[in-house]
Amino acid sequence: MHDPFAENQSGQPMSPETELVDPWLAVGRIVGAHGLEGDVKVYPDSDFPERFEQPGQRWLRSGQNESNPQPVQLLKGRFIRQKGLYVVSFVGVNSRYQAEELRGKIMLVRSCDRPSLAEGEYYLSDLIGLSVIHQQSRKALGTVVRIASAGNDLLEIELLDPPKMTVLVPFVTEIVPKIDLLNQNIEISPPLGLLP
Repeated sequence: MHDPFAENQSGQPMSPETELVDPWLAVGRIVGAHGLEGDVKVYPDSDFPERFEQPGQRWLRSGQNESNPQPVQLLKGRFIRQKGLYVVSFVGVNSRYQAEELRGKIMLVRSCDRPSLAEGEYYLSDLIGLSVIHQQSRKALGTVVRIASAGNDLLEIELLDPPKMTVLVPFVTEIVPKIDLLNQNIEISPPLGLLP
């Protein structure tokens, strides 16, 4: 499951960014140790490789509700394509034991450090809470409540009818042709059978 403040992007028409409530962006989660020298494996929640490869300040926290993340200095990192994760080194983490102690921690950057996006890209966190409209009928369908990942990103939409029911909609241009962050809505063109 993606963190609601994860820093991802997707190929859709560009709109202005919205302000995040959380001052931090989750860019990845430490999933274990790698080797004996203190390296850790990080599952990315960011499409920006520099978050894991360029040395500099990062922060770690145990959960979404922790208010004071701990600063950590990233030394280096590399992407392991076949596993879909990064192996990174932090200053002061020099053994497998120390690396294992970091398992489950969320890797953060400051939300004010979000890179500018090219046209057709979005931060997934900006999509949470948007209203969903059927493009052809103009009927209000529900609200985006979560972003799920299953190879491609999926919008989890809580429907208005039937109430409290959710559906997963692939976040691809053919099905989600229009995003309007200014008016806080998404238009979808669902294929037959996607909605109840």
